[in-house]
Amino acid sequence: MTDISIIAFIAGGLLYMVYGGIYYSVLLSDKKSKNESFSQQETKGAIKYVFAVLIAFISSFIVALFVQMSGEVGVLSGAGIGLLIGTVITMVYLKNHLFGLMSKKAFIIAIGDHLVVFTLLGILHGLI
Repeated sequence: MTDISIIAFIAGGLLYMVYGGIYYSVLLSDKKSKNESFSQQETKGAIKYVFAVLIAFISSFIVALFVQMSGEVGVLSGAGIGLLIGTVITMVYLKNHLFGLMSKKAFIIAIGDHLVVFTLLGILHGLI
């Protein structure tokens, strides 16, 4: 764990937050005002943002750890590891979708987010 770059760890957390902010503000901007059930399901208060920041940095650390443990460096290796992590998360969402725990639209939004952001994190940690 001593080989994990603090700069890459922090950059990865910030990358995750910036990407998530852009991704969800673009995708959900119309849905919040038009969909009352969406607003009812949303957690109220600031705790969701604190949790999102923690998840961003935990995700950056996990990707950094996996990239380091692989012994591979570079854009393609990092992207592959990040995509693999995103694919595992997608399978969990798929299971939840198949059992009716989330709508098809929510499933697509979630997997799009996770496949892209974890691939980007992999690239970042593969480079640094």
